[in-house]
Amino acid sequence: MTGTEIIGIGVAGIAAGLINAVAGGGTLITFPVLLICGTPPIIANATSTVALVVGTSGSLFGYRHQLLPVRQWLLRFIPVSLAGGLLGSVLLTLFPESIFNRLVPFLMLFATSLFLAQGVLRRWFLSEVNPTGPKKIFWGAIIFQFWISVYGGYFGAGIGILMLATMGLLGLSDIHQMNALKTILGFGINLVAALFLAQAGFVDWGKAGILCMGATVGYFLGAHYSQKIPQHRVRQLIGLIGIIITLGLFWQYFG
Repeated sequence: MTGTEIIGIGVAGIAAGLINAVAGGGTLITFPVLLICGTPPIIANATSTVALVVGTSGSLFGYRHQLLPVRQWLLRFIPVSLAGGLLGSVLLTLFPESIFNRLVPFLMLFATSLFLAQGVLRRWFLSEVNPTGPKKIFWGAIIFQFWISVYGGYFGAGIGILMLATMGLLGLSDIHQMNALKTILGFGINLVAALFLAQAGFVDWGKAGILCMGATVGYFLGAHYSQKIPQHRVRQLIGLIGIIITLGLFWQYFG
């Protein structure tokens, strides 16, 4: 690696950590930067996953005071998250990325729309017209989380916004607690994927190390300072990030 590549990868790691701590989508920064540095696509994907899962430790520490209120949700969602993350990483080694990546823009469009409209949708689901709403929403969320995890293990860009949208429909309203839950689940998804891809030999460890150091700093700063911002501002920021990511994906794959 040249000095320019080292600096570029490190800055990409910091930026990805900041974005992932608030909403998700950091892979959309690290993945193309690794490609620019000459890394093959599948290697770039696996390297990004390994680096960001290690860097998540900074975010976990930053959100440590928000974890207790969401403990019950962690127990319910961790098993399906781990299973989905493992399945997604296996699929990555079996099928071409181009097939699945064509679905990514539409998935992100759906996730961002769901996040922005979650208040209206939740009131509709829980209305008197639909008295069984809570039960249906819970099992729907479990199934959706599994497929989010499969996508996360395969590529993973934007899974944070997908999970935040689901949590909003479940009734969680504190955006900082939602971010803490999202961070733990994302860590689990990426951890099983990273372990599988690492043992399969798909990781460039030199680039992963640089990304990891940058991501650790970015995650900690994002988790720490986002909690000092009013919740409605954080929601607006998440919505904006989702829109930008969605437009970028459509431009990348269909432009």
